[in-house]
Amino acid sequence: MLKAMKVKLKIWRQKDSRSKGKFEVYELDNVAPDMSFLEMLDSLNQRLVREGKSPVAFDHDCREGICGSCGIYINGRPHGNDHRTTTCELRMRRFKDGDSITIEPWRAAAFPVVKDLVVDRSAFDKIIQAGGYISVNAGAAQDANAIPVPKHNADVAFDTASCIGCGACVAACKNASAMLFVAAKITHLAQFPQGRVEAPERVKRMVAKMDELGFGSCTNTRACEAECPKGISISTIAKLNREYITAKLKD
Repeated sequence: MLKAMKVKLKIWRQKDSRSKGKFEVYELDNVAPDMSFLEMLDSLNQRLVREGKSPVAFDHDCREGICGSCGIYINGRPHGNDHRTTTCELRMRRFKDGDSITIEPWRAAAFPVVKDLVVDRSAFDKIIQAGGYISVNAGAAQDANAIPVPKHNADVAFDTASCIGCGACVAACKNASAMLFVAAKITHLAQFPQGRVEAPERVKRMVAKMDELGFGSCTNTRACEAECPKGISISTIAKLNREYITAKLKD
């Protein structure tokens, strides 16, 4: 059985979007190495509530690496140091007894802080609403199953559909670019015959909405690819650019 640990937490606290935030330091004893990172924060919040203090606000939902809501900076990296791991999947055994851990919200103009570690990621929802869907009549399930899809296209669609919209790509990028997120959504839908019908308008609308919302431009540093918990390749951005240029040439 692994020995319980003691950790020092330096956490960003901010009352609301209009208030000035600051780091506050907390020390936790008896942290079980098998705890998830969010369970450790739960433990801290239980103590704060007992002490009559305000708990640390942070986003979470499924806690299975699927919903994408748990994203925070941990020691300067989105979701922490583990490769292809969401914050909720990160285990405290990845840290050492006595470690100091700095915890911050995403830092991007398009993701304003709501409270503490919670940011408003509704900008992603607006991009999806702009075109991240198939609205043509694709028939019922048996009709879709009757339409052949090349294996390569199916594989690309499956890989890009794994994007959970956590925002790590934006947080990792020095320009706060959302290109990897948008590229994943566009590339996913463009692989299917049903998705090709609206492909030109889709890419133009989604890219225009991305720019409107204040996300930065891509400068190919590949930080987004390195920090994506689902390992989505930067090659999807090349596919987005091809879709976009093709669509604009048809105007």
